[in-house]
Amino acid sequence: MFTAAINDQRFVLEHIAGIGALAATDRFASASDDVVEAVLEGVGALAAGEWAPLARIGDTIGARWTPEGVKMPDGFADAYKAYVEGGWGTIGAAEQFGGQGMPFVIQTAVLDTLGGANMGFALAPTLTVGAIEALSHHGSPEQQTLYLPRLATGEWTGTMNLTEPQAGSDVGAVRAKAEPRGDGKWSISGTKIYISFGDHDMAENIVHLVLARTPDAPPGTKGLSLFLVPKFRLDADGKPGAFNDVRVVSIEHKLGLHASPTCVLSFGDNGDCVGELIGAELGGMRGMFTMMNNARLNVGLQGVQIAETATQKAVAYARERVQSARAGAGRDPVAIIEHPDVRRMLMRMKAQTQAARALVYLAASCVDRATLGEEGAQARLDLLTPLAKAHGTDIGCEVSSLAIQVHGGMGYIEETGIAQCFRDARITPIYEGTNGIQAADLVGRKLSMDNGGVLIALIAEMRAEAWDAGLHALIDACDEVARRLLAVDVDNRLAASYPFLTMLATAVCGWLMERQGRIAAQASGDPQFLAMKVATARFYVEQIVPEAMGLKAAAMAPAEILYALAPEAFAA
Repeated sequence: MFTAAINDQRFVLEHIAGIGALAATDRFASASDDVVEAVLEGVGALAAGEWAPLARIGDTIGARWTPEGVKMPDGFADAYKAYVEGGWGTIGAAEQFGGQGMPFVIQTAVLDTLGGANMGFALAPTLTVGAIEALSHHGSPEQQTLYLPRLATGEWTGTMNLTEPQAGSDVGAVRAKAEPRGDGKWSISGTKIYISFGDHDMAENIVHLVLARTPDAPPGTKGLSLFLVPKFRLDADGKPGAFNDVRVVSIEHKLGLHASPTCVLSFGDNGDCVGELIGAELGGMRGMFTMMNNARLNVGLQGVQIAETATQKAVAYARERVQSARAGAGRDPVAIIEHPDVRRMLMRMKAQTQAARALVYLAASCVDRATLGEEGAQARLDLLTPLAKAHGTDIGCEVSSLAIQVHGGMGYIEETGIAQCFRDARITPIYEGTNGIQAADLVGRKLSMDNGGVLIALIAEMRAEAWDAGLHALIDACDEVARRLLAVDVDNRLAASYPFLTMLATAVCGWLMERQGRIAAQASGDPQFLAMKVATARFYVEQIVPEAMGLKAAAMAPAEILYALAPEAFAA
């Protein structure tokens, strides 16, 4: 059984995301306390009642390829219809396109709950949010008018098409082609792989955003343009009409996320795939990065989602499973939640999940502040994005693994369902830019912003607020490593990138957790929740923060040791 983490979401929205300050602006005035509460409660009911019960069938049966297209398991189309009819996709969309115009961080909370209930299923609306973002920033007025209202409601879903067999992380190797048709539109051809929800039977149209090369385009990423390619072309009334020659070649057989069809798509096999240019020709990477940065935050959120689900399952099992007497406390067997090591694992799971949620929600609130034109908000968002994506997904993998450990041998048995969390989580550090790429981005573009000034400002803010001596020591260590990295060459930066990212993310999470613990200690409300918040904050600062100090040596080490072996020696 899944229960939305409404108490924690509400607490983080108030004390980390600053929802009250956002709601005080004209733009986000609709995000009043009562409306936010209604949103959290309403989507929690949808998630628990209609989405969570489908998680098991989504995993065991999964999406199915047919010559007519991808078929979802029984129940998915009805549950998606309930999502559309409830208006959940419209939360963060602009009002002029039929949305509710609420803050992005509230939309983040909605996806947090839906993904916690059924992570694979929630990829459909998650990707649609990214398509909306790209069209909102780069689409023409005509494209926005035709497509955004239906994408906002979820009647149509959106996808992102970058990867090809020869072009994974190296996006500049894309070969898909776009030829002018002479009528202002383009003929699209090529193959794209790993396209999440590239086809399904839950919506009447699918809007693909596709990177392709125009004739005589320069090589590399500078030669890419972005195209809008619907599954069905629109008729004169703006409704889905003729099939647009986008064929589903196959779907992947994956470790997890079986409810999310990962498609191989072929465009223009019959020479009749029509696309529209989004933005300027050769401006594809600008449009795609708008969508990708949105997706990176939402993938970090997937780490929170799976961690929340895994923690709930582990806590329930630990309270029910009776095994052995507690050491030094008699001979009667007790529920395993009474044993110290199980307590350690559960406390770590709770603390890490809450820390990741705070980090991702803070980044999401920066999206809103940047929208409002708040000084420094965009730079803070740019800095936090690789932390949210990489650390959030690392936590999702760690917590889901711990959940299996809490279950013991039963955790390794598929019938208990906890193994699904572990399998579903494992893709998240890989897609939307591997976590190694996020770390490289952090020490490359993000560390260099304002000659290090953006990071130094964050460190100064954390240092001024932190109380705990250990947290101060980690913040100081991050400062020392960052200043060293600014002074070394690219190999040494990249060699240090992953340990530094983990150090910095843990410092940020420690800062946010300590703040929550202080507030909870003085707050009134649900005594169990507040006691839990105080305890998990203390655990994080006292036990998780010191671990990150151990990464300083790796973050300060030169790259030389990584190249001490010839490539063939690795096979010795």
